[in-house]
Amino acid sequence: MNNSKVDSIIANLKTFFQKAGKNKAVIGMSGGVDSALVAKIAVMVLGAENVTALILPNNNLNQSESVSDAMNYSKDLGIKFEIIPIEDCIAKFDNLPWEATAIASMNIQARARSCILYHYANSHDALVLGTGNKSELTLGYFTKYGDGGCDCEVIGSLYKTEVWEVAKELGLPEKIIQKTPTAQLAEGQTDEGEIGMKYAEIDEILKKFEQGATAETNNEKKLWDRIQANKHKGELPPII
Repeated sequence: MNNSKVDSIIANLKTFFQKAGKNKAVIGMSGGVDSALVAKIAVMVLGAENVTALILPNNNLNQSESVSDAMNYSKDLGIKFEIIPIEDCIAKFDNLPWEATAIASMNIQARARSCILYHYANSHDALVLGTGNKSELTLGYFTKYGDGGCDCEVIGSLYKTEVWEVAKELGLPEKIIQKTPTAQLAEGQTDEGEIGMKYAEIDEILKKFEQGATAETNNEKKLWDRIQANKHKGELPPII
């Protein structure tokens, strides 16, 4: 990884906060490498005293290890953190007069977390930092108005494989770096299992697309179709 890319992220994030007239940030800390790296960069830019992590587990999915990892890393960084379980919040949606699909039940968790993050941000004059990487953003592998809702995407220029490289360079805990990537929206869910291939292959294909290549293999066509189907997630709603 070219350190100039990391330096550019740090410089641009600092400029972003200066232009916004803000100096505080809040992050949804999952215990995974993406949110951990965003928190690390935020501390480098704003100072630990101006960064807060909200740990927002769904305890019905047995996320205790993720909670402890997020809590311990927040302590390592010296940032404030709050643990706020979301199961009571999302349980309210069970009372709606229709039956939820699996995707609705998963996405409402991400949207509940987004609401809590913005409630904190509005209450503390802070900005919400997104934790999406370039692989996820390109594929549309996020929940619209959920984890896709933020004031800026700090690591949105880094592919997932680059996130791992930078995390190692910046000294993030090996346990967090080695953790299997998951959105934690369903029991046993993993990113690579849901997408159907490893991030190493995903990123190689996405880099080819970025250079203008067309989809030829089955996996390339699979990713291309996903990109096209999810393009609306990265665009403003159309005005009809």
